[in-house]
Parts: sequence; C-alpha cells; structure tokens
Amino acid sequence: MKRSLFILLVSLFTIISMVGCNQINTLPNTSPDISTDTSGNSPAPSQERPTQTVQGTTPETLRQPGPDEPTGKSLSIVSTIFPQYDWVLQILGDRAGFKDLTLLINNRIDLHNYQPAVSDIAKISTCDLFIYVGGESDEWVEAVLGQAINRDMVVINLLELLGDSALNDEPLEDGSSHSHHHHHHHHADDEDEYDEHVWLSLKNAIVFCTAISDALSSLDPELSEVYEANLAAYIERLSALDKDYVLAVTEANGNTLLFADRFPFRYMLCDYGLNYYAAFPGCSAETEASFQTVVFLARKIDELGLVSVMVTESADQSIAGTIIRSSRARNQQILVLDSMQSSNTEDWQRGVTYLSVMESNLRVLKEALNYR
Repeated sequence: MKRSLFILLVSLFTIISMVGCNQINTLPNTSPDISTDTSGNSPAPSQERPTQTVQGTTPETLRQPGPDEPTGKSLSIVSTIFPQYDWVLQILGDRAGFKDLTLLINNRIDLHNYQPAVSDIAKISTCDLFIYVGGESDEWVEAVLGQAINRDMVVINLLELLGDSALNDEPLEDGSSHSHHHHHHHHADDEDEYDEHVWLSLKNAIVFCTAISDALSSLDPELSEVYEANLAAYIERLSALDKDYVLAVTEANGNTLLFADRFPFRYMLCDYGLNYYAAFPGCSAETEASFQTVVFLARKIDELGLVSVMVTESADQSIAGTIIRSSRARNQQILVLDSMQSSNTEDWQRGVTYLSVMESNLRVLKEALNYR
C-alpha cells in the first residue's frame, strides 16, 4: 500500500514537472540563495517538509579559494543523512560554497521514520549526485529514481558499496540481541533485512568517501585533483581515529557493552571485536522492552559485572533505568553513544562533524569499557 502511494506521488510529480518544463533534461537553478526553515518545528507528516539547501556556507576551518583558483562545475548534490552530507563537504573542501548541497533528512527525524515530500522528490529528480543508504528504510528511492528527470545522475548506494561486508539486522534471541564479536556476511536472500547503520564504522567511511570523491571527480573533472587531495587528507584523519579505537579496546579492562535501547552500533563494535547485548535490533520500531528482555539484560549486568548501561542519543532512558533497578548493584551509570540519526545542518554550522561525533563516541567507549 505504501509503495503504491509512493508510485502515485512520483507519477504526479513527473506530470507536473513535464508540464512546467520545455526540456526534460533541464538542470536545477543554482542561485546563491540559502533556503532555510527558521521555525525550529518539525512539520506534520502530511505537510510539505522544507529541506535546507546550503550554498556559500562552509565551516570555519575551511578557507575560501583565492581569486585565481577554479571553483569547478556547478553541481546539485543530495544526501539523505548527516554523515553523507559532512563527507561531501570534507571532500569538496573550500569549493563547497560553489555547490548546491542538500541534506534531505534535516528536521530531527531519523532514517527509519522519514518519508519524502513532493519537494524532496523534486530535488532528487534533478540533482547531479544522489547519496543514500539503500536499506529497507529507503524502499521509496527506487520509484523516485525511476521517474528522475536527470538521467545522467550519479547515484551512490552505501549498502551496495559494502557488498558482502554488509551485516544482517538480526532478530532477538533470549530476550535481547545476541552477543557478537565477528562479522556476519549477508547472502542473496530477499527475506534478509540488513543493518542500515553502515556509517558508524570508520572503515566503512573510508570506502564511502572514496566513492564520493570518485563521483565528484567524474562530474567535475577540473577539480579532480582537489577532491583527491581532500580525500587523502580526510582518510588520514579517519585512519588515525580508527587506530585510536583499536588502542582503546586493546587497553580496556572490558569487552562487552549492554544497550538498553535500539542497537545501531553493530558495525562499530564488530570492527573492534567487541561483544554486545541489546534490548532491540538497530532497525527495530519497538520502544517498550518486555519483562523477559529486562530480566535477561539485568542478569547479564550481574553476570559480567558491568558498570555502565548504554543508550543512543534519542533514548528517554526509561528502559535503562528499569534494567539498572533490576540488577543486584543498582548503581550502573547510563552512557550515551551518538548514532547521528537526528544530526542536521544546524549542528554542522555549530561545528559538529562526523569525525567530532566519532571522537566523542570514543571517549564514551573508553569509559564504558573501563579503559586503563
């Protein structure tokens, strides 16, 4: 039913676009205006949700190119989630102010609850580069791309880039998500649901940023050397942080995390051989833990002598409190790991980046694992 409604919506947009355009391959206007929603309120699902288009805006750490430096081709780039948006900015570097860059999911809702408005479909339909995750939450994308006006659009699907390295979003067992310390490869099974939180692996980020740089270079060859140099510098920072994670895990006294919440950090923990238990899988829509789950997780706290219970940035922490009160010690601290699922352009303007969040997560991880 939902898919049929999307196809109808996309078809309606296509008809409107063809009526309003003399040429079907007309590219978007790349004027220097900045479109913003200053209300701070999230529109109701039935309303148009404005997306913010950032032009002429770069972080303070990025300089503007000199008067004799090329600014490259005008491009329209659409990213669905914050990490992609920041990666594009890091690779564009000081040329970011000359591109039309849109963060689609930009009003504090997460990937799993997002549905595109007509204005979102219009933005995607005419863009030059579209980047999305590619999991079950993005099932709407196929219909939108099938009716896209710009047939030369470059599309990056993060899950497709991972191939056999993508992980299944496993069902609950024994009242909680399983404990793991290794990768589980996916197979060609239409019944599988893959863990969509691929950006929470620094190793994956290197793969994704390389693909983004390649795409930008193919679309804007005049600046290919700039993009490649920016990519190399950024990969160096990603790799350095990855080594910091390895060192922290190696020198920690613990190797298990317990999440009283959804568990979007499987890629991260699998990268470093950490075990985990969780109330819900990463893509779960559940918000209420069963009695069985609470008891199971409380017993795991006692059994492993855990001093911390983990939640994500969007949790109300009520489940964590219940699990702690059900343990013997009843004195565990609640620690928050940030999955960046509600991060937006306002955060970026305040200096929040993919790397800054992952650095913050490392500090939390050290505390949770009783780092020496």
